[in-house]
Amino acid sequence: MQSVVVALALSTASALVAPSRPAARAAPVAAATISLPATVKPGVVTGEALVDLLSYAKEKGFAIPAVNAVSSCGINACMEAAAKFGGPMIVQFSRGGGQFLAGKYVGNQEPDKASVAGCVAGALQVRQLAELYGVPVILHTDHCMRDWLPWFDGLLEANEDYFAKNGEPLFSSHMLDLSEDPLEENIATCVEYLERMSKSNLLLEMELGITGGEEDGVDNSDVDSSKLYTQPEEVWQVYEALSKVENGKFTVAAAFGNVHGVYSPGNVRLEPQILHNTQKFISEKLGGEDKKPVYFVFHGGSGSST
Repeated sequence: MQSVVVALALSTASALVAPSRPAARAAPVAAATISLPATVKPGVVTGEALVDLLSYAKEKGFAIPAVNAVSSCGINACMEAAAKFGGPMIVQFSRGGGQFLAGKYVGNQEPDKASVAGCVAGALQVRQLAELYGVPVILHTDHCMRDWLPWFDGLLEANEDYFAKNGEPLFSSHMLDLSEDPLEENIATCVEYLERMSKSNLLLEMELGITGGEEDGVDNSDVDSSKLYTQPEEVWQVYEALSKVENGKFTVAAAFGNVHGVYSPGNVRLEPQILHNTQKFISEKLGGEDKKPVYFVFHGGSGSST
């Protein structure tokens, strides 16, 4: 598990920059909400407000950082940073991070139940405190491959229960990473889950291609390098299928050479032009009115020598 920035919600390759720093001496609460859409309030952002926030980031050309939290201190540190330097922030949990939050004892006894319970406990902490910190927070969970679907199903059940009582989901979004599956199977499963998630106003993040390196016990260090680069036609197939889901909200983690982990300089080759080409390709398919129709997500990074 890594308590580091592992994902960025972005629009195009040019979005790999931070939003401009808020005005000097701005109060933390004000700094975190400067210029954001009126629907985006301090607290957990879901549904249409979440779409408004992602659209705003796309329009302004900035990325929203996501940190995998594994402790109550880490959760609070994320929100404190957002309050001090200007939000918003994505607080997310991995399957292993959920087990860690639940505790080693229950994690060893009931790993799937512990991973769900830990993530739910972390989400409830964020919900209790985010508004107090004065920051908009996207509550998210990280990679879920096919073998981990019991964890994903448990999270959806928790959202559905929360939605029935509160009129909104507990989390903002969840990631389903079936990038190791054939494309058709990946898309079919994502459509099935998005149909369920849309009823609770949840957003789905899906992955195409493979993020290299190792994270949370998943090792893609030796993967075929061709799988590190997603093609526009593949993203179009995803976009076309998921867009047909009523009230479906989704983002796409398209691989362009990005990796998890530490690598010597020069060993990682990023091709962010893939994202630009994909936006252009799909925009033309749709008629060209929206120049950036896809909400992209960036996992990992270019590697680091430190």
